[in-house]
Amino acid sequence: MKAFVFPGQGAQFPGMGLDLYQASSIARNRFARADELLGFPISTTMFEGTEGDLKQTAVTQPAIFLHSVLLAELLGERFQPGVVAGHSLGEFSALVAAGAMKFEDGLQLVSERAQAMQAACEKAPSTMAAVLGLEDDVVESICASTSGIVVAANYNCPGQLVISGENSAVEAACAALTEAGARRAILLPVGGAFHSPLMEPARERLAQAIANTTLKTPRCPIVQNVHAQPETDPARIKENLMSQLTAPVRWTQSMHQMILMGADEAVEVGPGKVLQGLFKKVDRAFAVSGATILTEA
Repeated sequence: MKAFVFPGQGAQFPGMGLDLYQASSIARNRFARADELLGFPISTTMFEGTEGDLKQTAVTQPAIFLHSVLLAELLGERFQPGVVAGHSLGEFSALVAAGAMKFEDGLQLVSERAQAMQAACEKAPSTMAAVLGLEDDVVESICASTSGIVVAANYNCPGQLVISGENSAVEAACAALTEAGARRAILLPVGGAFHSPLMEPARERLAQAIANTTLKTPRCPIVQNVHAQPETDPARIKENLMSQLTAPVRWTQSMHQMILMGADEAVEVGPGKVLQGLFKKVDRAFAVSGATILTEA
């Protein structure tokens, strides 16, 4: 069984999506529609923008979503998932690719999500840090005993966890984690404390938009970030999406869950190879690949 997985923020690169645009009239139509819906030429930014242009949250998230969803669509009959999942933002891409949500609805939700997160980041100085080489329970314990708001945010793979919270609390936790034996505890160049309680204003704003969006039963189960369990019920999927911004991304657990469900291969659909690398950290023998398109005749 194949698992099709969709990357999150950080996978962007200059020129992303240009190959899809050049290869397919479907992609050209989708990009034109995205420019119209978003109210700015995201296609131009993706194709011609600098790395700095693409790092703006309001651009990054719709750009990665667009790239991922288009790539899944262009796979055609080769897109035969037994299960799907997405890392943070990638969960929205996965839902559209699996037929649970319309392209236009997904794009508008992702745009709203990006704007809500940016607004939340501006309310309080906050950040994230990558922690390498410690067990999850050690990181959780140190975060819990640190003064201020700092939590485990992304369980990326065994021995790689991202923490998130107030600047001073994250810095204090990093010092304590290094003392506890972390190979690295390094601040990340991000705009704020994603997947932490500091995202509550963004969660409230996005929850309203999700509530007003129509979701259908996906063509296969989606393993969701908040609990690393498969879901097919639209109401449950919505509830979990609403919780996602303030809850940790349980990606390590999600990979184990997909393997437990019978997945023997993972295909990463979108820019980059981050998720392929994370699967290899779980099982070096596990088959992983990136999705590729066929040039339109």
